Amino acid sequence: MATHIINATSRKDEGKGASRRLRRAGQVPAIVYGAGTAPQSIQLNHEKLWLIQQNEWFYASILDLDVDGKVQKVLLRDIQRHPYKQLVMHVDFQRIDENAPIRFKVPLHFINQETSPAGKTAGVVITHELNEVEVSCLPKDLPEFIEVDLAGLAVGDIVHLSALRLPAGVTIPELKLGKEHDLAVVIAKHARAAEEDTAAPEAAEVPSTKSAKAAAAPAAAPAKDKKK
Repeated sequence: MATHIINATSRKDEGKGASRRLRRAGQVPAIVYGAGTAPQSIQLNHEKLWLIQQNEWFYASILDLDVDGKVQKVLLRDIQRHPYKQLVMHVDFQRIDENAPIRFKVPLHFINQETSPAGKTAGVVITHELNEVEVSCLPKDLPEFIEVDLAGLAVGDIVHLSALRLPAGVTIPELKLGKEHDLAVVIAKHARAAEEDTAAPEAAEVPSTKSAKAAAAPAAAPAKDKKK
């Protein structure tokens, strides 16, 4: 597993006003918590963080968070961005116990799709039903991603969670809940079948205006007998 170092410094000022001042100074307020230790307020350089957060490993790896020269093993738990500006507003990190199993979502990397039988067949749609999966393992065994080899994918095939090749020491907790939790990861089907699956149900037949009016109109009163 690759080592990813994130540099930060501790901070004492807290609150919205302090956070605004930090952002104006090119810093990002953050917090690190967990592992039976008190939460610690920290700050990171925004320019460096903006570049780092564009990497997939930032979201799916154990990070070495260096705070004032002291390194802590952490996972990213939350990142808040400005709704329309290229700004990171706040970051949450969680410390980990290296001897305790963790549950974390890791991305799926699909390979050999284009060269598979399904990929080389005209009119076939290959859909990725899942792009990440939650795994359970010790921190040292956490993979940055799981590779899904589609070299043998044929038309009509469905690749389920149970078919994924996992690294040693890694499990998928979802599979322990029963067969109905063995979700589809990849599906290969003809385009026409895919369109039929996604087509909206036909709208219920609407009665014509004339029929509707007739149905809504009150019954006509019976004609009175004319006096002779």
